Amino acid sequence: MSEVNLQNNQTMSGTLTSSTLESIKSNYQRTLDRIFNAAQKAGRNPNQVRLVVVTKTHPVEVVEAAVLAGAAHIGESYADEAISKIAQLAGKSITWHMIGHVQSRKAAAVSTNFDYLHSLDSLKLAKRLNHFCKEAGRTLPFLFECNVSGETTKTGFSAWEERRWQALLPVFDEILTLEHLKCQGLMTIAPFFDKPEETRPYFRKLRALRDFLDKQFRSVCFDELSMGMSGDFEAAIQEGATWVRIGTAILGERLSRKG
Repeated sequence: MSEVNLQNNQTMSGTLTSSTLESIKSNYQRTLDRIFNAAQKAGRNPNQVRLVVVTKTHPVEVVEAAVLAGAAHIGESYADEAISKIAQLAGKSITWHMIGHVQSRKAAAVSTNFDYLHSLDSLKLAKRLNHFCKEAGRTLPFLFECNVSGETTKTGFSAWEERRWQALLPVFDEILTLEHLKCQGLMTIAPFFDKPEETRPYFRKLRALRDFLDKQFRSVCFDELSMGMSGDFEAAIQEGATWVRIGTAILGERLSRKG
């Protein structure tokens, strides 16, 4: 769609052209409509599905345009890049989501700058996040990132074989005792397929893992499922997603990351 393909979207001054602003607004509304329709098709309440607009590698002007279009939840993958944007947009009503892999050395930055973490993938990281959150006097809501495909290029707790889910319990149990982290559910990234329907088994597996963990940790919240991106979010919604993470369908192709 021409509205999605945002080319030459900045003037020499660094501000966005009016046509690009309108395209982002149009893409954002179209995406909300698709979310609504996918939820209704599955017999779900559309209000149960929330949108995180993924702005990684895009300049702060694009983030601001997304906010002007109505976005309240912004997702970033690189802590250093995000912190600059967070500072520049201080005072705006934005909930900042860390959705990418967090290196241990970035735990302090994530703990103090983000409102929500989708990608907790190790006990070591959890302990460091908890330490820095304690120092900052805050609690960080998080999702366990789970690799349900077995792809070696993806991070997350190994969860592609159901027979091994039991082995996850001791680590999850230890993380759940950390006082300054608050579990909200699970996150995954499905493999890429030309046909989005082929992602369904992976989304179903995450939902099944959620149901398994619900029975093991009855006092813990596992309500949230963060799954689905620009190419497959409708299938994810129909399989139970409560958060979808969408960038390209709203903002166009990401810029190459420098450094």
